[in-house]
Amino acid sequence: MTQSADAVPGTQAPPVQFPLRRTCPFAEPPEYAGLRADAPVSRAALKVNGKPAWLVTRHEHVRQVLGDGRVSSNLKLPGYPHQFHIPEELLAQVRLMMLNMDPPEHTAHRRMLIPEFTARRVRELRPRIQQIVDEHVDAMLAAGGPVDLVTALALPVPSLVICELLGVPYEDHARFEEWSAALMNHDLSPQEYGAAVQALDAYLDQLVTLKENEPGDDLISRFLEKNRTERVADHTDVVTMARLMLVGGHETTANMIALGVLALLRHPEQMAELRADPALLPNAVEELLRVFSISDSGTARVAVADIEVGDVTIRAGEGILALNNAANHDESVFPDPDTLDIHRKDARAHLAFGYGVHQCIGANLARVELEAVYGTLLRRVPGLRLAADPQELRFKDDAMVYGVYELPVTW
Repeated sequence: MTQSADAVPGTQAPPVQFPLRRTCPFAEPPEYAGLRADAPVSRAALKVNGKPAWLVTRHEHVRQVLGDGRVSSNLKLPGYPHQFHIPEELLAQVRLMMLNMDPPEHTAHRRMLIPEFTARRVRELRPRIQQIVDEHVDAMLAAGGPVDLVTALALPVPSLVICELLGVPYEDHARFEEWSAALMNHDLSPQEYGAAVQALDAYLDQLVTLKENEPGDDLISRFLEKNRTERVADHTDVVTMARLMLVGGHETTANMIALGVLALLRHPEQMAELRADPALLPNAVEELLRVFSISDSGTARVAVADIEVGDVTIRAGEGILALNNAANHDESVFPDPDTLDIHRKDARAHLAFGYGVHQCIGANLARVELEAVYGTLLRRVPGLRLAADPQELRFKDDAMVYGVYELPVTW
């Protein structure tokens, strides 16, 4: 017998306030294990506005929700579980990014972009990615330690890669990195959030206009050329696509670079194994992605029809947070889930890139960037070590994408 929202005790005053905080950077929030065991589909209240949403915490259920056509990614629908202060008037003006589109609109936009991110295309980019990594490691070694690995390597590498891919002038990186960081901050005021969106979109509007008139050898120009025939997007759609690619293309990978290096430094025996056998690196990347699951609640959805998840009926119009960090620490899929194990055979079963039609389109690119950075540091900086007390590191508990603000290292 299933239960509905109306039958769940405490619906009017949900006991769980979301988002929940991690107490250890290598683990999920401690409440998740209890939820998986006792209430895998449970009600919570969003801290940003007090509205209710369902938390889905088991691996099988997260996959089910993300693969179900009866849930929507459209953030403008009533019941969508917003995690930012977005004024109604601003929400009404929002142009949906591909991330928040549903089929068939989403399908048409994604089809235009898929050729840019295939495994074959990313393999072609690998030499240039490696060159970018080597240049930044050169500069880091020349400067001498200690350095902040975030500013010296973790942020500039994916930022430069996505700039070159999109055709964005890298000399503008400081501005769009500031806007991107603002858009990931849970604690931003409505005015600050709106200002960041408007500033970034104004910048990209000028860039897209330039490429409409003077196309180059880049993703935006190729999208515009295809669109002349396909006609799936207008000018504003291209601006929002560029924002998604620019923000998503560097913010997530930058945080994973820093966190992954920290994890390896905290597990020197596994770091030594990787240095001795680089063939272990691809699986290590999957395990690091699983352990950190940095975009835990990026898979927000709203039901557009009643669906049954486990023994719960989620009604049409109710918000859902399919938590990939909880799924990636599900003991039934990943034994001893809080332990980093670069030999874990099932590591690639993680949902760090999402699942279903909205699975991250840049997953292949992210994997190559992570392999290039970790592999280069292992090979070229064998004496790499932390240059700060681990207890004093500041983590991004206030952000949509988890990470570390600074990572002082030396060698």
